[in-house]
Amino acid sequence: MGDDTSFEQDVLTELGDDRLQEIADVLGTDPAGAQAVVGQTVSTLSGTLQDKARTADPAEAAEVRQAFTEEAPLQGVATLGGGLGGLLGGGVMAGMLGKLSRPVANAVAKKTGLPVATVTRAVELLIPVVLAVLTKRAQKAKSSGAGAAPGAAPTAEPAAGGGLGDLLGSILGGGKK
Repeated sequence: MGDDTSFEQDVLTELGDDRLQEIADVLGTDPAGAQAVVGQTVSTLSGTLQDKARTADPAEAAEVRQAFTEEAPLQGVATLGGGLGGLLGGGVMAGMLGKLSRPVANAVAKKTGLPVATVTRAVELLIPVVLAVLTKRAQKAKSSGAGAAPGAAPTAEPAAGGGLGDLLGSILGGGKK
């Protein structure tokens, strides 16, 4: 099962050494320290997305479903890595990640003891990479049949039902933390 790499590992691979060093510089640490913050950020972000999908609020669950079913058009935006500016026209997932960046940065800052402003900057650098990984994983999940079949109407899924949870599980790695 070489395909079963963790979401965090996929983000680190997509990030690459140069961008990991950039995050380390922002954080004032070495690449190992940056990798720990990236891991914490990815874990917090994926947990937050899964929580939003499972929420009792149908509007939030619908937003997550829409974000994951609209991944294919984001491919060009995600691979550009243009920072948050590149995300502004990037669709529902980009907007959702942008909205989550501050609460995630606050949570990571609290866990790591780093200043919120510093962690926020690192999260901003990380979001385009997370978006790229989510895009690739969503496309892989759809093509392997884990999600809706290509051409199937995404709105045909039951509201916040197992379908969305299964899709998120396959994309984010089944909630492993």
